[in-house]
Amino acid sequence: MPATSPNQPLLRVQDLHVEFRTRRGQAQVLNGVDFEIRGGETLCVVGESGCGKSMTALALLRLIPSPPGRISGGRVLFQDEDLLKAGETRMREVRGNRISMIFQEPMTSLNPVFTVGDQIAESLQLHAGMNVHAARLRAIEMLRQVGIPAPERRVDEYPHQLSGGMRQRVMIAMALACRPDILIADEPTTALDVTVQAQIFDLLRELQREKGTAILLITHDMGAVAEMADRVMVMYAGRVIEQGTTAQVLGEPSHPYTRGLIECLPELGSSTGSEEREALPEIAGMVPSIWELGSGCAFRERCPHAMERCATEVPPMFEVPSAVVPLHAAMPHGAACWLHTAPQPHKLKEAA
Repeated sequence: MPATSPNQPLLRVQDLHVEFRTRRGQAQVLNGVDFEIRGGETLCVVGESGCGKSMTALALLRLIPSPPGRISGGRVLFQDEDLLKAGETRMREVRGNRISMIFQEPMTSLNPVFTVGDQIAESLQLHAGMNVHAARLRAIEMLRQVGIPAPERRVDEYPHQLSGGMRQRVMIAMALACRPDILIADEPTTALDVTVQAQIFDLLRELQREKGTAILLITHDMGAVAEMADRVMVMYAGRVIEQGTTAQVLGEPSHPYTRGLIECLPELGSSTGSEEREALPEIAGMVPSIWELGSGCAFRERCPHAMERCATEVPPMFEVPSAVVPLHAAMPHGAACWLHTAPQPHKLKEAA
């Protein structure tokens, strides 16, 4: 496989489409998703539940449940190899080894009839060629690194014997065991307290420093975004609607939806105990069902700036003038909104 130069993306996703076929008909779950990520970089994916974040992650590893789902178009280029064209044998070599994923719900992702140590050791034996003893020692070390107390004892316990937070840490240990090139982390610290969360983030940074691992972090936590991300991708109704550096997206949000997400964040110290607390602002309405998208911009019903063309035309990704210098010239700050109408819209997928 050709090596990727430091200036080239480790992973490029181009025009990715996922559809589900049900009794009600065919529904488009992902619609033209484009992004890229380089070695040692953290790309955070944000958006409300139902925006397509987790579905994007599953599509990268070809884990879309089929039927009823299927990847209906696009390319997923890992070091210039299109994973959507790879055979299942090749995908088994990639999953858990070159690309690992921390799944959102550990209780349904861990096998209840095997010890957590055996589940961590399995990937080490399969991908790293370790013997049983070496894999067990490595599993114990991984449990220790993710902050599980008494790892020599916990390694022989079953998932039901662990708390939700511990099961989440076991999932993280499994994903990191083979030191992957790309780590997909779907809400990895949701069940963890802030102290353990900081410990896990430190572990991820260490992995990046030592191996140059790229991290695709899916999260609702804007604090985690500010702390971990190099770049941010905002999704809504199966599309990428804004992306740029963390400073650009958090400091100069250019899509009304992104601004709404940031305005909903509480401000520490904004009120005292003696003052009446003000209600937090919120984005009116809900993410539309995949059956109710219709034509035009999917955010139009919730947008305070909606105009006539928003109901009939889907906006492309426009390049947004920014005071912040982009990390990569090919991936500038972009927003898919008609507020940024220009004679020649800059489409990120063409730049990639």
